[in-house]
Amino acid sequence: MTSHRTAHHFLEALVDLGIDYIFANLGTDHVSLIEEIARWDSEGRVHPEVILCPHEVVAVHMAMGVAFATGRGQAVFVHVDAGTANACMAVQNAFRYRLPVLLVAGRAPFTIHGELPAGRDTYVHFVQDSFDQASIVRPYVKWEYTLPSGAVVKEALARAAAFMHSDPPGPVYMMLPRETLAETWDEAAMPSYLPARYGSVRAGGIEPKRAEAIADALMAADCPVALTAYLGRNPDAVSVLERLAVVCGIRVAEFNPVTMNICQDSPCFAGSNPAGLIAGADLGLLIDIDVPFVPQMLKAPDRLRWIQIDVDALKADIPMWGFATDLRVQGDSAVILRQVLDIVVARSDESYLKKVRERITSWRPAREAAEAARISAAAQKGSRGAINPAHLFARLQALLSEDDIVINEAVRNAPVLQQQLRRTRPMTYVGLAGGGLGFSGGMALGLKLANPSRRVVQVVGDGAFHFAASDSVFAVSQQYQLPILTVVLDNNGWQAVKASVQRVHPDGAAQHRDAFLSRLSTGRPGEQRRFADIACAFGAHGERVDDPDALDAAIGRCLATLDGGRSAVLHVDVTPL
Repeated sequence: MTSHRTAHHFLEALVDLGIDYIFANLGTDHVSLIEEIARWDSEGRVHPEVILCPHEVVAVHMAMGVAFATGRGQAVFVHVDAGTANACMAVQNAFRYRLPVLLVAGRAPFTIHGELPAGRDTYVHFVQDSFDQASIVRPYVKWEYTLPSGAVVKEALARAAAFMHSDPPGPVYMMLPRETLAETWDEAAMPSYLPARYGSVRAGGIEPKRAEAIADALMAADCPVALTAYLGRNPDAVSVLERLAVVCGIRVAEFNPVTMNICQDSPCFAGSNPAGLIAGADLGLLIDIDVPFVPQMLKAPDRLRWIQIDVDALKADIPMWGFATDLRVQGDSAVILRQVLDIVVARSDESYLKKVRERITSWRPAREAAEAARISAAAQKGSRGAINPAHLFARLQALLSEDDIVINEAVRNAPVLQQQLRRTRPMTYVGLAGGGLGFSGGMALGLKLANPSRRVVQVVGDGAFHFAASDSVFAVSQQYQLPILTVVLDNNGWQAVKASVQRVHPDGAAQHRDAFLSRLSTGRPGEQRRFADIACAFGAHGERVDDPDALDAAIGRCLATLDGGRSAVLHVDVTPL
């Protein structure tokens, strides 16, 4: 008779599910898993690679980066309630990104007097015993479960994987009591589970009648527009949208994009400001987007007919949404748009095609004006100590390749980055989907792990850099040889906070006293923050640039370091708060 601990079957289940990585911040609750991994290593057995992360925010965001690149959920191990609390902000981001992540936390032992193996044997096991540990992340997970016995560990993990990969995908949460992990089971008594038989549910297309209704509306419209944010998480959807936009003459805008959804060189790409498009439109498509515009800033959208196509059309996890639509369709946008495209192509005659060509041609002056404005903005270099972000991003654009992956956590400067740092290939841009800043460092590491031959560049505001557990980011980069380039935009504080106060209280006391509680630097000589030093402490290259004429050389040195296998940080003094 062969017997194994629950921890053994847990690892077997992870292997069966095809999980490649365990991003881990371990604690006293993981002793049986640590022991089992060591035993497997001694026997030469293959298990998911363990990536130790000194902070849970980095661990979850790394898992998200891998999931973003591959579509496959990864595991994150955290320590009981404390680790869950540290991970919660990142879990919120994973939930809003709709990325599959298996968050696994231990539970404080429940036995006190040695009744079972792995019971309480230290002070912390008493103070980490909480009434409702899962409540920390419950609003942001699709499924939660406390493993009651090793007898169901494989079925429970198959269930977790089915939830996290089912459309819309997202994080799940499992808790493992220490005694349960230490249970011993007869191998023959463990049931066999094939994960494929407990698999996920995929969104698909729609019935022909609704596809025809969408095609009818597009072909009848004189000025159709489309707004999207995360359609491009499926590269196939990008090519379909681009083709449909050209065939139907649709102007496409990305508002707060999560990824690249349409090539920015397309004649149908219309930037990131929906206000101008909606003003002259007669039909609007909302395609895979959570917030197409801010209603308070745009008062005339109700006169349009709106059609929504989304993997998450109802937005059931946003209590109040507020965007009226005339036709609401849930499914895979790549499949649905292909259905519509096939109908339009079959129906198009020369008269329709000529009308569309003329419509697209009529946009040329607007595109040329937008390009001239972009070039003009980039030409304004700024001054020493106050480099113009538009100029910085234009120089990055000139020195990066089309295949480099750019992560935009520029926050207040994010729209400027979108305008200047143009992306033309799917999966080469990642923006913020959730409400938690500090995501770009861990995401960059995860994307590099999944794309070892690609450059990964994160652009982050100084305020967000503080949230990212940056010492942990660069420690992981050093330990696992995952070089990334970090560009820190230092405007001495949280510009977004200041701007928000000004919108609500434009003539208030904060405005008159310049007292926005958002400044992070004294500005006194010798007291400047040195962000690059954090990276240098972990073997990275770091430098600061405050002269716009020195940008190209500094970026070049950082890219050369990156290509040589080390991380680099470029601390840039931009226009101050």
